[in-house]
Amino acid sequence: MKRSLTFATLAFALAASAVVPAASAQDMAMADRPPEVEVLRSAVNAISRMHMETFSDSVLWSAALEGVAHEVAEEYRSMLEGANGDNWQDLLAQAVAKVSTTPVDNVPDSVLWEAAIDGMIDVLDDPYAELFTPAESEQWEESTTGNYSGIGLQITLLNDAITVTAVFRGFPASEHGISVGDVIVGVGEHDASEWGTDMAADSIRGPVGTDVAVRIKRAGYDQPLSYSIERAEVHVPAVNWGVLESGIGYVIMDRVARNAAQEMSEALAELQDHRGLIIDLRRNPGGFLDESLMLADLFLKPGSTLASTVQRVPGSEGASSSETQAFRDQWPQMVPDLPIVVLVDEFTASGAEILAGALQDYDRAVVLGERSFGKGVVQTVMNLPHRRRLRFTTGTWLTPLGRSLQRSRDSQGVPLVEDMSEKARVETPAGRSLIDGGGIFPDVEIQDDTLRLPEQELIRVVTENEFPLGLRLAEFGFQVAASRREAGEPPSIQDAEFEALIADLVSDGLPAELLEDPMVRDYLRWRGQMAVAQRMDDIGAEADIRTVRDPVLTAAIRLLSETNSQAELFRATEALGERAMPEPEVRQGHR
Repeated sequence: MKRSLTFATLAFALAASAVVPAASAQDMAMADRPPEVEVLRSAVNAISRMHMETFSDSVLWSAALEGVAHEVAEEYRSMLEGANGDNWQDLLAQAVAKVSTTPVDNVPDSVLWEAAIDGMIDVLDDPYAELFTPAESEQWEESTTGNYSGIGLQITLLNDAITVTAVFRGFPASEHGISVGDVIVGVGEHDASEWGTDMAADSIRGPVGTDVAVRIKRAGYDQPLSYSIERAEVHVPAVNWGVLESGIGYVIMDRVARNAAQEMSEALAELQDHRGLIIDLRRNPGGFLDESLMLADLFLKPGSTLASTVQRVPGSEGASSSETQAFRDQWPQMVPDLPIVVLVDEFTASGAEILAGALQDYDRAVVLGERSFGKGVVQTVMNLPHRRRLRFTTGTWLTPLGRSLQRSRDSQGVPLVEDMSEKARVETPAGRSLIDGGGIFPDVEIQDDTLRLPEQELIRVVTENEFPLGLRLAEFGFQVAASRREAGEPPSIQDAEFEALIADLVSDGLPAELLEDPMVRDYLRWRGQMAVAQRMDDIGAEADIRTVRDPVLTAAIRLLSETNSQAELFRATEALGERAMPEPEVRQGHR
């Protein structure tokens, strides 16, 4: 490989120039090796055995050494020319030790070890490969599982105060009576009144079973309230649901996290008697393969193929030595007669595509929106020593009808140009023709909403002046939501409240003439209504408000409102695909 050619000189030179007695080298081969060597050795073993492409140990170690070489000055490389060595692990450890102490480079060894890791990952040419640091491992764990150790709060900096904007039911904060609207002013022995949200979150979190002291200010109380709360494992749900004004069930899933299938099962049980169901997978990046299979299992008949994977036989020579594994539906089908529409967009990926593809293949759902991302690879995440994790590609997965959803991209992740006329097609049991390869292609493609010129001008002014419009709208939504909640009213904005918002935005520096434009006012009112519904945790009302500017969701509601069965839904969808979809009517939504 090209990478190993540039590396060779440095590798052999390091072996010769390192003035280390034989006994010292032998010692390094034992317990005295730096911990990073153990991490890299474990990574090399995993990749050489399981990666979909075949990489020898020597190629991976040499790539790691070349990563170090990229951090080395040219003078040092020439100084080390001309030697020979046969132990890659010791050679790398010697290289890092010598380079980190030479006056020519004086690069910290921590930087060199990360360069070695980057070099090994780069040679894979795998856009999804990554070796996580301990901190990155924790972030990955939380983002994919929804689990973390804390007390079960969502906090936001509103009006320069760390404000509780959500309390998760069934977790310590809820059990101790902390409420939405409380302001955190202290954590432990520290004054938190000047903190940001990151500092507060890091301080509140900690090991499960330990206590944290939290002080809050609450409206109507002169003095802060103090709580001693035992931390627990907290789970942030990936699935949320509600009912639209039309009587249609609406489920939004933002990731395929642990417990997503159980959460979806609860949603289906609650929504099974409604007119129809919309499953919104837009901007869902996917997640766990097994969880996505359990999600598909809820909707299909027992014995159905949910998906299949093609993976390299561990330890085999060459990517051609692969095995295919099919996954079958095992549990009773839920909501078998409920008409379903699935929404996807260009950010729908991985496990979310598995679910959408399975429902589309079996004629169980109509798919609307935009072509999905096209991430059809199996990624394995392995625990390594010293709290590191390795993620890399070990195979590909296929939909029940054998469609590959992997989309070809260049090294920068940009999709390659395709000739759609050459795309193969498969036929569903109902006789529908689906495109094979490159993502989920919706049954009817509908472009998402775009900003009109005055709205674009507003965003330009906000961006150029670094005006915190999102924060101001969040603060507005929080205040109005508190008023509606206290009055027992649904999400809405009164005219006086909206005019007060506009006045505050002008006072804070936005041009008055810009905010007088009717289109800009409509746009801001819509965003304000969304903020109120979000703060009231009303999923159905939020979706209804979104339809003002969401042609995909509007089309789904219209189709389900006009049909009574999945068969009728398919016929209506076919007719919709044969004509241009009219623009959604502009209405004010909830007021």
